[in-house]
Amino acid sequence: MPGKKHILVMRFSSMGDVAMTVPVVKALLTQNPELQITYVSRPQFADFFANIPRLNFFTADLDNNYKSFTGIAKLYRQLKKHGKYDAVADLHNSLRTKILRRLFSLAGIPFAFIDKGRTEKELLTRFPNKVLKPLKRTVERYADVFRELGYGLELDHKLAKQPKPLTADIIAITGNKAQPWVGISPFAKHEGKTYPPEKMEEVINELSRQDIKVFLFAGSSIEKEICESWASTYKNVISVVQLLTMEQELILINNLDVMLSMDSAGMHLASLEGTPVVSVWGATHHFAGFLGYGQSEDNIVADDIECRPCSVYGDRPCFRKDYACMHRIQTKMILDRLNSFTSII
Repeated sequence: MPGKKHILVMRFSSMGDVAMTVPVVKALLTQNPELQITYVSRPQFADFFANIPRLNFFTADLDNNYKSFTGIAKLYRQLKKHGKYDAVADLHNSLRTKILRRLFSLAGIPFAFIDKGRTEKELLTRFPNKVLKPLKRTVERYADVFRELGYGLELDHKLAKQPKPLTADIIAITGNKAQPWVGISPFAKHEGKTYPPEKMEEVINELSRQDIKVFLFAGSSIEKEICESWASTYKNVISVVQLLTMEQELILINNLDVMLSMDSAGMHLASLEGTPVVSVWGATHHFAGFLGYGQSEDNIVADDIECRPCSVYGDRPCFRKDYACMHRIQTKMILDRLNSFTSII
């Protein structure tokens, strides 16, 4: 067996993108037993990497402790003290990680970085004359970084479920599981990726009429207010926003029958837990490569309006001004897709 090797892996944001790296580094470590990894990222993502053998998570509070170039230089010095690395894998290719990998290269440590495929993604999102074809999946782009460093790596693109029992503190909020459980992650950072709230409420209303328990996941205070309003209006609906730690949230997601999510972090958290996702896509498209790891294209709900996708990340304003790509999706389309995971919708 070759000597032990140590790779420094960097990915700082966003939540969904960091989550997508998890199955890749798991497969890498499984297929390369001589390898250990130090993964550096923000503290809120540490639970994604808990209990992965031969992986050490290095917490980098970039908003407070490592701001500006001076902060990045400080982070470099601390990482250097932390261990001796044989290579650096930059899965982000941001300004911060470019500086860090350059500093390591000056110390003689080789690096590889992700090719984000910007040119082909621009062709995918332009209108007119769109080139609508599937691009390389983002997880494969991550895997290519390690392949460039000389490591064999094959991804199976399958969901892997490792059951996690509900703990007493979670059951105090959720109750015991006695009927199908559906999670809903109804929000995204941008309007082009968010199913209209009034239509999502129709979905929740219909689910609440059935013997199905619905759990609402979100992040911000405004989203919390909306979810709590829905939970107080409809039976069998519980908002867990800001009630659970990330570790507890992942355990709950593990126990869901299905997650309904936008093209957002909720989809990728479900993939971490081996939970199938019905995903709703508007301005973005899974052809750009961001479908959750192991998730089926059969469970995508989207409209085929000719202008989509108009954006890779959903951040471009709608040139039609009406976000028809989302509004044309009927609630029945979503409910019909959920039907395959719960026998009583």
